[in-house]
Amino acid sequence: MIAVMQPSATAEEVEHVVEVLRLHNLKAQISQGEERTVIGVIGTGFPDDLLETLEVLPGVDRVTRITRPYKLASRDFRPANTVVEAGGQRIGGTEFVVMAGPCSVESREQLVRTARGVAGSGASFLRGGAFKPRTSPYAFQGLGIDGLNLLEEGRRLTGLPIITEVMEPAQVERVAETADVLQIGARNMQNFPLLKEIGRSPKPCMLKRGLSATIEEWLMAAEYIMHHGNPNVVLCERGIRTFETATRNTLDLSAIPLVKRLSHLPVIADPSHGTGHRYLVQPMALAAAAAGADGLIVEVHPEPDSALSDGPQSLTLEGFDQLMQTLERVLAAIGRPLAMPHARLRAASV
Repeated sequence: MIAVMQPSATAEEVEHVVEVLRLHNLKAQISQGEERTVIGVIGTGFPDDLLETLEVLPGVDRVTRITRPYKLASRDFRPANTVVEAGGQRIGGTEFVVMAGPCSVESREQLVRTARGVAGSGASFLRGGAFKPRTSPYAFQGLGIDGLNLLEEGRRLTGLPIITEVMEPAQVERVAETADVLQIGARNMQNFPLLKEIGRSPKPCMLKRGLSATIEEWLMAAEYIMHHGNPNVVLCERGIRTFETATRNTLDLSAIPLVKRLSHLPVIADPSHGTGHRYLVQPMALAAAAAGADGLIVEVHPEPDSALSDGPQSLTLEGFDQLMQTLERVLAAIGRPLAMPHARLRAASV
């Protein structure tokens, strides 16, 4: 249920609605738009007459029931697009962001070389995994804290903000000390203790769609985070598991405009995991931009053939630079600028 306030509603009238909800043991989530304030009613056991009670309060324009199971993530709750600010960048605004870097942080030489390369080509964020969830227990699991330290060095050298994965609730506080954006991987989309803990964190997060998750399940996972207090959620379409075996996953490009219709949250695409093949990354990245994505997350490695994880789907530094040049032309055609951080200038001078 949402209460839409009149454009002329005062702060006192908004607070009065919130207080009435408290008296009914309900929580209020306030969304401040340019013209109106919308108050989301959160809780269980709504009184039968709650709608009528709220409708007659001073300053209330109308009260509407949200029939979708996700409330806070719904565009019914917040008609305007959410813009997530992280590390000096805006995700979901007019500019298109690109997150780039290795699947796994492997060494200082690899990380620094990649960070400088992607920054010089115009990336907005540096991505890299310090903690890695792997299908096989014998596969490289990441450098852990040492990997976080190397990511911090990459940020100091280039100015790029960091996005990196967190795998369990106990890691959230430490990873948040390094990361500008906390990444929730596909395998953890329904790790509810992790979602709740990230919901209590002040850091923005990026929620990847699960391997076989429906759109509703994906948005309900975002709802967990928002319900626990963190509104700064970015959604990531990274491909889902289907019958097709020619690609690693099936990149669901239709999910991008669909989710942007259903939800106000930013949506970015992951053509690396979505295809599993280096030669498919650029065409699917361009298609995602044309479909309305707010950004990309792309795996880049200076020597993909020797990468400890996801080498076949990682672009070379040269391949990433080519992608960025082509991407700018596609974005120009749809009237959307590429985010251009100061990091490019810094990388060129280091």
